[in-house]
Amino acid sequence: MFLSIIYIIASITFILGLKMLSNPATARNGNLIAAAGMTIAIAGTIFLFRDDHGQALHNYGWIFGGLVIGAVVGTLAAKKVKMTAMPEMVSLFNGMGGACAALISIIEFNHLAAGIHASKGISLGDIFPSSSDYSAWTGEMLIIIAGLVIGAVSFAGSIIAWGKLNGKIHDFAFKGQHIINMLLLLVIVLLASWLISVYHNANMLVFYVILLLSLLYGVFFVLPIGGADMPVVISLLNSFTGVAAACGGFLYNNKAMLTGGILVGAAGTLLTILMCRAMNRSLKNVLIGSFGGSAHHTAGIKAQGSFKEVTLSDAAVVLTYAHKVMIVPGYGLAVAQAQHACHELEKLLTSKGVEVKYAIHPVAGRMPGHMNVLLAEADVDYGQLLEMEQANEEFSTTDVVLVLGANDVVNPAAKNDPDSPIYGMPILEVELAKTCIVNKRSMKPGYAGIENDLFFRPKTSMLFGDAKKVLQDLAGEIKNL
Repeated sequence: MFLSIIYIIASITFILGLKMLSNPATARNGNLIAAAGMTIAIAGTIFLFRDDHGQALHNYGWIFGGLVIGAVVGTLAAKKVKMTAMPEMVSLFNGMGGACAALISIIEFNHLAAGIHASKGISLGDIFPSSSDYSAWTGEMLIIIAGLVIGAVSFAGSIIAWGKLNGKIHDFAFKGQHIINMLLLLVIVLLASWLISVYHNANMLVFYVILLLSLLYGVFFVLPIGGADMPVVISLLNSFTGVAAACGGFLYNNKAMLTGGILVGAAGTLLTILMCRAMNRSLKNVLIGSFGGSAHHTAGIKAQGSFKEVTLSDAAVVLTYAHKVMIVPGYGLAVAQAQHACHELEKLLTSKGVEVKYAIHPVAGRMPGHMNVLLAEADVDYGQLLEMEQANEEFSTTDVVLVLGANDVVNPAAKNDPDSPIYGMPILEVELAKTCIVNKRSMKPGYAGIENDLFFRPKTSMLFGDAKKVLQDLAGEIKNL
């Protein structure tokens, strides 16, 4: 009874924490509240759980050993990770969650199989089970198989996403790959249906074949998806892990695990839908379109004409004497770890009477909310961050737009070129501003592998160099004016 109360309290903290995460002012406390609830749930399970026979948990050495190792590894990884590596760390941690859910299903299936095999012979009830027995069996097996398949797909897919994000795995697709993926999924469903529908059917070989095929499907599922779609994929895989964890909550009648899994699954699904809308693409198109794959679009790059460069001193003058400046952060800012230098430039311009705001595209960077996290680390006032719709309303009244490492999310081809692979994707309409200064290391195309027409517009000037050094030098120039 007391353990159930603890689980309910933990579930409430998860809900409150998620609610508080919607506001940057309360996000940190929301995260701490949810973490505290999880800590209470874990402690309650370890010390208060009793099975049907009144037995408490044992093997405390293994339990606490795992907790200590996991806590140390997780803490060190989170503290040492660079902002550029944050997306792959999120993907890797998410994959571990999927693996845990799959392991739960494996353990519970083995328990069922051991119980069935331990019984002597075949009873009449095995041949003609009662409707209640059959329903209980079907429900339990359905949850076990669902947790296994979804968890394995999430694990394998997240590992591939992790490898693609850090550059160790490249886009890979072959003719008919989507057909093979569909066949794999069909075989998984057929085998799972047979295993679930037959009473006391604990066929170990079929079960592990389903596991193997699910892992294979997770690999093939993510491999062809291009880099520009990785934020959507990470969000989708995150929702998979939540659903798989919820299956474990059903199996153990654990309210905290169930609530946490449902919240993660629902939030991940909603975020996936919102990001697809932000790209003006359907989820089906994301999953089978291979948008952003380097193998597909780099070959189509063509020269757009000449571009003009701007010197640091000229850029400093333009920024200093502007009334309103909009900063557009992108992945290049994260690569250079220039968020703090950007904030210093912003404060310097503000002290000179310039109105400074940030324009944030929903899919900028390599994971959902990447730019928001990046700027929050530098203590940028969240009130200065404008979402895409708000920013687009203000670009026409903006004197200078400073684009820092963003590329595809400011490409006018999304509006003007029906042949472009990003055509129809909502973008930040920076070309509406009076002046646009773009900071990049080179003229190399963005993650979608296509040329950016913005760089060749009359109102655009290129400012080449590492974002951190450029911003620091700009601040120095402005101070000397």
